[in-house]
Amino acid sequence: MSLAQNEQMVSSRATIENLKVRCMVCGAVRTADVPISVCPTCGGLLDCLIPQLDQLTRSTLSAGASDQLKQSGVWKYRAILPAIPDDAVVTRFEGNTPLYFDDRIADYAGIASFGLKHEGQNPTASFKDRGMTVGVSHAKAVGAKIVACASTGNTSASLASYAATARMAALVLIPEGKISAGKLSQTIAHGAHVVQIQGDFDQALTLLRELTAKYPVYLVNSVNPFRLEGQKTTLIELFEQLDWQIPDVIALPGGNLGNTGAFGKALLDLSEAKLIDRIPRIVTVQAAGASPFTQYYDRGYADWRPVEADTVATAIKIGNPASLGRAERTIKLTDGVVTSVTDDEILDAKAEIDRVGIGCEPASAATLAGVRKLVHQGLLPAETIAAGILTGHVLKDSEAVVRYHLEDVDGAPRAGANRPVSVEATMSALEQVLADALHG
Repeated sequence: MSLAQNEQMVSSRATIENLKVRCMVCGAVRTADVPISVCPTCGGLLDCLIPQLDQLTRSTLSAGASDQLKQSGVWKYRAILPAIPDDAVVTRFEGNTPLYFDDRIADYAGIASFGLKHEGQNPTASFKDRGMTVGVSHAKAVGAKIVACASTGNTSASLASYAATARMAALVLIPEGKISAGKLSQTIAHGAHVVQIQGDFDQALTLLRELTAKYPVYLVNSVNPFRLEGQKTTLIELFEQLDWQIPDVIALPGGNLGNTGAFGKALLDLSEAKLIDRIPRIVTVQAAGASPFTQYYDRGYADWRPVEADTVATAIKIGNPASLGRAERTIKLTDGVVTSVTDDEILDAKAEIDRVGIGCEPASAATLAGVRKLVHQGLLPAETIAAGILTGHVLKDSEAVVRYHLEDVDGAPRAGANRPVSVEATMSALEQVLADALHG
């Protein structure tokens, strides 16, 4: 080993030893120079500590980022992220996702303005890439050889890609027969070791947490505090795109509640750094068939009860979310709202998002459906300015698109169905289709 290489290793080790996490429950602070997901003392969830937040400005968020890392929509915010050494960073230049505005979306929701930030434009087509780049980078920094997750699809696809990029082994546990073909194909294609569990996501995660507690396998589910540091950049980037004009409401789907927890952490960090002058309300929207957090919220945060999840929105088909503590903190911090919507409401909202040319997977559409419901209930005023998070690409679950548009409900097409037509191979038949299109 050369002198330069040795000095680099010593420098990297010193940086890793400066990585600190703090337990949300008991307040214990520990060095994160080993794989760590929960507090070893009490089992509580952890927050990454970001030093010198009070010295940050909006213009210095990228301080310390190399020209290469500035290409990433996560690592360009180097100064507000954990100080993982550059040589350990695993990036696919994630982030830098678009923010779409369309009057038809705002009109459907019944509010003044509704921007949709499309995290489905990430490298593996979901928001998971923002968290995975930081989680896998921390795994590499601490010398992990195997990274693992339980998943309903998007996490597995992202982990497989980032592990392949880092030349690390990936272990993925999925509920057998309950993952879309598109997401499973991504995971297989990127070379992960896929294990199908004869149970649901919650059982898969429980089993994996037992495995990673016993063996040197790095867990990258949303209990991992480093993964949430990457996901918090969604909000930072959104605020930059809005020229730091903070919206009234930020709405997002709620499954394992990682994003809800990450957004609260972002708001805490940005507030401590005095980079924002107001806190937006966070609206977390669950599917009615997978709504334990909604029910907990409705009970005044009393008597937590997991549920057996059942919803067409497979990305949020989770009955016992692991990031509950962080999500509860977020909703309380922001005077937020937790609500749920039916599968029909989700699919109708998805059809609206698809129809205006944006597109999303079913779980993403809970964002629009939830805001629309709250407006109709009088819980959000018509003058609300909102931003919603679309978490996955329309092709993540193409089977749902086909079912919505081609299958009948109670013997009739859905109101928003767009069915292909079959005509004779004649000009007159084609002209009639053209006329119908122009007047339709």
